[in-house]
Amino acid sequence: MERIPINPGRVDWSGENPGMYLKEAPDGPFVTLISFFRVVLSPHGRGHAAFLLLDPYGDGTAAGKPNLCITDNEPLARYLQNDFVPHFGAFRDARGLAGCRFETGSQFAASGDARTTYTERFRGSSGEVVLTWEPLTEAFMVELPKEKSATGRHEMFSLFVTAGGARATIDGKGVAGRPVPRDMVGKQTSTAFLAFSETWVRR
Repeated sequence: MERIPINPGRVDWSGENPGMYLKEAPDGPFVTLISFFRVVLSPHGRGHAAFLLLDPYGDGTAAGKPNLCITDNEPLARYLQNDFVPHFGAFRDARGLAGCRFETGSQFAASGDARTTYTERFRGSSGEVVLTWEPLTEAFMVELPKEKSATGRHEMFSLFVTAGGARATIDGKGVAGRPVPRDMVGKQTSTAFLAFSETWVRR
């Protein structure tokens, strides 16, 4: 089918959404789920939101395993929490998302060349958070019709970069798990990835 130059849908949000979905073993449960958002356009304006679930299937009250959302725009973060993140495959059974603790974030900054390494840093009341993806490998474009997108209501367009490894610290303490291989609509990638120029278009 011929592409049309102007998409007639409504853009619900656009920005970046790198993630780390970590396991102890490829066939085991996720032990850490991290989804970072840098949004440049949305119904709630611009902002950042980092969902950090260290107890994805629990209540986040165990020592050293909080479930957090660190954000500088709470209405935007709650919009993402309610309408998007629960539909992401790794988060669908993660009841820790609904009860995550919200913290005010600041000093959000990215670094790295996005070809070999990439880091996001920011602060919340729990301390400094550092997320690093490396080594970085293949970059590829994804265009999903709404029938195949996570929400089932949006077309999704994004530039993905596969990461072979990932490191995350909160106040200097590391998190559990490591990335594992995953299938993304027939393509073998990793559960650690960068997602740039990500745009969700309601059709």
